[in-house]
Amino acid sequence: MAQAITLKINGQSYTVEAEGDVPLLWVIREYLQLTGTKFGCGIAQCGACTVHVDGQPMRSCQLQVSRAVGREITTIEGIREDHPVKQAWIDIQVPQCGYCQPGQIMSAVALVEKNSNPSEEEIIQAMEGNLCRCGTYTRIKQAIRQAAEEVRNS
Repeated sequence: MAQAITLKINGQSYTVEAEGDVPLLWVIREYLQLTGTKFGCGIAQCGACTVHVDGQPMRSCQLQVSRAVGREITTIEGIREDHPVKQAWIDIQVPQCGYCQPGQIMSAVALVEKNSNPSEEEIIQAMEGNLCRCGTYTRIKQAIRQAAEEVRNS
């Protein structure tokens, strides 16, 4: 049964009519038209649907909207344009097709905001589960290292 659900997304409050077990991804994309967050696999294995929930990267395709109530949700639209990760993505020319990139960026932002000097292993671990069909993993790691350096030096 649909109910009024209020969510805080990108610093704004939204109220939607939805059933509590609807995936957060569908509320974000279909109800609120924030289409930067992508549907990939639907089973939390590809990372295309990654958002931040209370600052932690989570797969929105498997998170029931009722479990997101009262939490701070950030989508790719909520990451400022001049964020070091976004700038590094441009500088390194990371994307090819671009479909996975919002999820990749969300995971990378969470990493560099928590750890501005990640090791190679920490980068790999943080990005595990974000799949890129185009295979831009080398450029993704380069961009994360550049963004982390920028965060360290700011």
